[in-house]
Formats: sequence, C-alpha cells, structure tokens
Amino acid sequence: LDSYAQFRTLSDIYGTVWQQWPEPLARRHPEAIEAMVLRHPNDIRFWKFCQWCFDEQWSTLRAYAHSKGIDVIGDVPIFVSLNSADVWAHPQLFDLDSSGYPRAVAGVPPDRFSDNGQHWGNPLYNWETHKASDYAWWTARMKQMTAWYDYVRLDHFRGFQAYWAIPADSTSPSEGHWLPGPGNALFDALTNSFGPLRFIAEDLGIITPEVIELRERYALPGMRILQFAFDHNPANPYLPHHYTRDTVVYTGTHDNDTIRGWWYTLPERDRDYARRYMSVSGEWISWDLIRTAWASVAAFALTPYQDILGLDTSSRMNRPGEKTGSWEWRFTWEQVASWYSTYLAEMTEIYGRT
Repeated sequence: LDSYAQFRTLSDIYGTVWQQWPEPLARRHPEAIEAMVLRHPNDIRFWKFCQWCFDEQWSTLRAYAHSKGIDVIGDVPIFVSLNSADVWAHPQLFDLDSSGYPRAVAGVPPDRFSDNGQHWGNPLYNWETHKASDYAWWTARMKQMTAWYDYVRLDHFRGFQAYWAIPADSTSPSEGHWLPGPGNALFDALTNSFGPLRFIAEDLGIITPEVIELRERYALPGMRILQFAFDHNPANPYLPHHYTRDTVVYTGTHDNDTIRGWWYTLPERDRDYARRYMSVSGEWISWDLIRTAWASVAAFALTPYQDILGLDTSSRMNRPGEKTGSWEWRFTWEQVASWYSTYLAEMTEIYGRT
C-alpha cells in the first residue's frame, strides 16, 4: 500500500513514466522517498483512502453475493504494466536494462485470437530472482487474490510453462521466441502456502503436452471455448463430447465476439455442422450455445452477459491486439427481459448446476 500510494503521488507530480523521474525517486533512494512522503502527506493519504474505499465496497459486494449462494471468480493477469508500482518498487523481479526499460516484452505468436500474434508490451519476469526468494512476490499477490475471490482464473497459463519474448525494439510479435517459465517450482511454492489450489487455468493459445502436464499435475481445470468447436472436425477438443470433468466451458470469453456476431461471420459449412451437432435450427443460437455448455460434463459453465441478452458484435467486450475501444460495453435494464433469469435458472436446475 505504501509503495502504491507513493507511486500514484509521484505520477501525478511528474506526469511521466517512472523511469523519467529524478534519479533518486526513480531508484527509490530511502532519503528521497522519506522527504517526498513528508512533503505530500495528504496526497499519499488520499490514494490509501481510495484503496480502503474499494476494499470496503468489494467486501460488501462479495458478502452480498455469498448471501445469494454466489461465488466470485477473479482474474489474475500473468503480467503487470511497466509503468506500475509493482515494477517501480521491485525492478529486480523484472527483466529490465540499467535504465529501467524492458530488454524484451510479452506477447504471443499467431493463434486463434489473432492471425498476426499479439504484442502486449508488458515487461517479462526475471524468474531466477523470483526463485531465489521462493516466489515471495507471487505468493503475496495470490494471498490477496484468494482473499478477494473464491476462485482465481490464471490468465495465460501457458506462460508459466513457456512464454513468448519479443525484442523490446520490435513491434512484430513474429520476431519473438519461446523462453522457459517457472513451471513446477512456482506452483509448488503456491501449494505449500495455500494447499490445494482453487485456480482455473486459462490454457488457450498454443498448448503443448508440457502445458497440459503442468495443469494436470496441480489438478487445475482448463478452459474450453464453444465458439472454437464447430470447424467440421469431430476430433476438435472444444466439442463437448471430448470434455472431462476438470473443464470450465465458456460459450465465449471476453476476447471472443458475441455469439450472434460470431454466428453471422461463421462459414455456412461450419454453421451447418453446428446446427447438426446441437440438433437446433440456429434461430436462437445464443441460447443454443448456452444450453450446450450447461448440458456438458464440465465442472463449470460460463457465458458472457451479452449472450444472455442476445447482442451483436457492437456489444463485443474486447478485441485482442487493439489498444483502444475495448472494455467499454455496459448494459441497461431495458435490455433485460424477465424471462431470461427464469430460463437460465431452469437450465441451471435441469443440468444439476445449482
């Protein structure tokens, strides 16, 4: 909390990334930090107060959810922002040069979400330094997450086995290469701290046998996306007849188009296969996919709210690889018909998901 409040205060003062602050502050010299804290006590208290407000509001919301029998799944991104309190306060934990800038940055090669790959730009971890501390930073991070959430979805799980490193001076994801992640050592440390892990592995992208082995070793359920299933290939692992219990099925994630948007751009050959696979007309395709997910053997089944409302591409949540225009969608109560909750509750009961 101290380093976060200091970081936000200094960010307001200088209006630049931390690498461009005066050297004593950028490098966190104790006497410089102490002097800054004495000069700006109210600003620092303000940012701490904001965090307190959030924690109070979140705790109230989560308690209300629990009173309704609802658990909360939280998402933990694998990487953090370069211009963050995390990197400023712990630069030794990241792969940075002497000026505090990354030598290589995060991303992924071409996959189902992006034909050109993705250039995220996040700094990569110095995993050897993390290992030397027995992954204390990760343990502290996950301790807070498990205090906020009932289950934790580990974003970009495959990056814990091997991650894609793109040279910092390149803007092309294809110029990256694979480097080994922390693997068992990190999850052994987390298991020692927390016992059995209530994590969901976001195992999408280029998945190798080593990634599967890592997930299964710690009994972490993986993800299956129904929008990836209907490519006229009965062996497609995203088809429900291949699911096992240790699976979380999504009709689509925040990175996918809405079901209606996806359906209208799907080749007719694949639409025909989907109609025959689910034995539906496709007229109510959003609810067809939701029912198919709910009816599967997957331990959990999820669908974005846009698909309960049957919305088109204009309500898409996120477009991977695009830096602006995402995460802006909101619903209005006028969009919510009364029968939606009734129908959803009926399916939840029919398929034993209460």
